[in-house]
Amino acid sequence: MNKEKIGQLIMTLRKEKGLTQKELADALYLSDRTISKWERGQGCPDITLLAHLSTILEVNIETLLDGEIQSNDFVGGNMKKSTYYVCPSCMNIGLSTGNFEVACCGRKLEALEAVKATDEQKLSVEEIDMQWSITAEHPMTKEHYVSFVAFATGDHIQLYKQFPEWALQVNIPKKKHGILLWFDTRNGLFYQYI
Repeated sequence: MNKEKIGQLIMTLRKEKGLTQKELADALYLSDRTISKWERGQGCPDITLLAHLSTILEVNIETLLDGEIQSNDFVGGNMKKSTYYVCPSCMNIGLSTGNFEVACCGRKLEALEAVKATDEQKLSVEEIDMQWSITAEHPMTKEHYVSFVAFATGDHIQLYKQFPEWALQVNIPKKKHGILLWFDTRNGLFYQYI
């Protein structure tokens, strides 16, 4: 833990928020001398203050303790290469077009690795009236269901939320070919080309 780096980050973030040392100190019920001490690298925030400090400065605790904000590399705009996240607790869905740090329900989420579906796992795709009708013989129970279906092309993604105890049925306007992805709550993320 580098006190100087942490202090510099606190000062940078404080200034970005338009706060004086006194205003930050008041928000934390401290003296402005304490904030000055941190920013000069002569001390660090007490562990009991980290959660409140990270909320005020709008940065996660790990970044605060690391003392620097790491910028993600820009990833080109091909939506077919997007990354998907699903919270195991509440089943919230996250999507990113580049490197992203995602958290939900107090947990850091890992990007899902899409697996190419076997012939038995593939969803049924039928062309009807200039649309792809997507169906599956999935049980769709509360314990085991397809959470979402997504269709990705180079320039856009269409995401369709699915619900337990409803038949899996999605209609996608047929415009161009792309990747069909779906998340099975037991078996993970799958894909097939259409």
